[in-house]
Amino acid sequence: MKKFAVIGLGKFGFHAAKALYMDGNEVIAIDSNKARVQAIDEFSTEALVLDATDKDTITSLGLENMNGVIVSTGTKISISILICLYLNEIGVKNILAKALDNDHEKILKKIGATEIIHPERDMAIRVSRNLSHPNMLDFIPLADEFDLIHVGPPREFIGKSLKELNLRAKYNVHVIAIKELVPENVVLVPPANFIIKDSDILIMLGKSKDIKKIKSLA
Repeated sequence: MKKFAVIGLGKFGFHAAKALYMDGNEVIAIDSNKARVQAIDEFSTEALVLDATDKDTITSLGLENMNGVIVSTGTKISISILICLYLNEIGVKNILAKALDNDHEKILKKIGATEIIHPERDMAIRVSRNLSHPNMLDFIPLADEFDLIHVGPPREFIGKSLKELNLRAKYNVHVIAIKELVPENVVLVPPANFIIKDSDILIMLGKSKDIKKIKSLA
């Protein structure tokens, strides 16, 4: 069982805490607003009304032992910056912070945030991508040059083996796994003679420019 803390229980923080708790994790939910804390109480291991910008208070919670801490404190940029600074100073290794804009993101990264969240922007990109490529099930950006995608096979892939498709040579992408839906099964590092079915989901890794070529087929 993993342990997480969510600081700031607005819409994003509330749903993040609830989702983590429903997945079977231990969750400490924190906000200075009593009504918000009461609302999350049944969906958290512990719900606390406190001021997370008080360094002594936040230091006493043992957050450095968490698998991750989400900071989602609304529109006051200074509050999230101060909280992330304190979390970094007490040794929290995985700090996920919601940013309001690009400048806010730059500051959060400089003071120790390990992952930046732009809820509205990220959801807009995901919705737009799904509209543009309806059979592309997921898209995960990795390092600057690499992407990982989960995609339904383009029509020209169906009925052919990985050897015939020769995706590594043609597109410079790697099929690292295939999720079969009928019957449900995951094939890690599929063999060259694996025949692609229309119900399969291909999990591919490659450089962004090469992944774009695959996306254009979807």
